[in-house]
Amino acid sequence: MVAGAAEIGFRVDEVLVVGRAETAHGDLLAALALARGSPIFAFDADAARARLEALPWVRRASVTRMLPATVVVRIEEREPLALWQYQGRFALIDREGHVILRQGLERFGHLPVVVGENAPPHASAILATLASEPELMKRVTAAVRVGGRRWNVRLDGTIDVRLPEDGAGAAWKRLAEYERTQGLLGRDVRILDLRLPDRLIVRTRGPDKET
Repeated sequence: MVAGAAEIGFRVDEVLVVGRAETAHGDLLAALALARGSPIFAFDADAARARLEALPWVRRASVTRMLPATVVVRIEEREPLALWQYQGRFALIDREGHVILRQGLERFGHLPVVVGENAPPHASAILATLASEPELMKRVTAAVRVGGRRWNVRLDGTIDVRLPEDGAGAAWKRLAEYERTQGLLGRDVRILDLRLPDRLIVRTRGPDKET
């Protein structure tokens, strides 16, 4: 039946791809494993979809036949969120914490950095929290996952902000208000500890100064 269909014109003549931006053209064709002129009914669309979704940039894919001679590929690519640093190495991750790339990261240097073994699955939430205060977010150098439970945020490359395990958003807003009213970050600050809901502990530079 497949051979007969091919004889009357049901052969692959064209592949239409929708949604590709970052996925390399050669990688996509290799995953499809589809040669022009092959019988269209012999093509396993489900297997091709699975191979496409195994590609680094592809979050979701669909592959359909459009008779008599066209295969349509639709892909949804992953959206880069941050650079993840762990054990001295960097990787590009998406909003779900999925690693997209481990090499060729130079053009993603503008993205925020998250640090720590289990940082990726929690990165989207903390970055949304930090972005809720845009003026502070401009000063964020990195967010460091501590003990798999909470975050320290590095500001201006020199100030460590210790956020609580619960209520990180409220603590971040408190810091923004302190900065608006007191210009706290303009002082010689080394550590800002916001883990207690009713107080702010400030450690300045020098021999164990604390206020």
